[in-house]
Amino acid sequence: MTMDATALQTMVDACPFHRLLGLEVTAVDSDQGRVSLGVDLKPDFSRSDDRVELHGGVTASLIDIAGDYAVAALIGRGVPTISLRIDYLRMGRGSRVEATAVVRKAGRTIGTVDIEVFDDAGTLIALGRGTYSTA
Repeated sequence: MTMDATALQTMVDACPFHRLLGLEVTAVDSDQGRVSLGVDLKPDFSRSDDRVELHGGVTASLIDIAGDYAVAALIGRGVPTISLRIDYLRMGRGSRVEATAVVRKAGRTIGTVDIEVFDDAGTLIALGRGTYSTA
């Protein structure tokens, strides 16, 4: 059973941490296992008081959550993370970031997802790969 944007947003909103981040489902293609999530940058998400520069922990959370929901969109339920790899390419700046996650393989026990994070200027700031339990 695949999921649409409304169903995924309901799942997102059911988690206090996701609500704290202010995650917004911006695109879903459940047939392809592709999900995009956006986050408005807040001063609390910054690594510095001098200017808004996105803390790596927020970026990592966005990558993990986007990967999870890409698998969920494909198989119809949330899944736990097995492993997560992140390459930080540059500092996230601006007013918003968006992660797009694409399921590369969803098997009987493990799903593999690639995730890209862009800032509002269209600059790629991080890449991630997650594996999730589909069992």
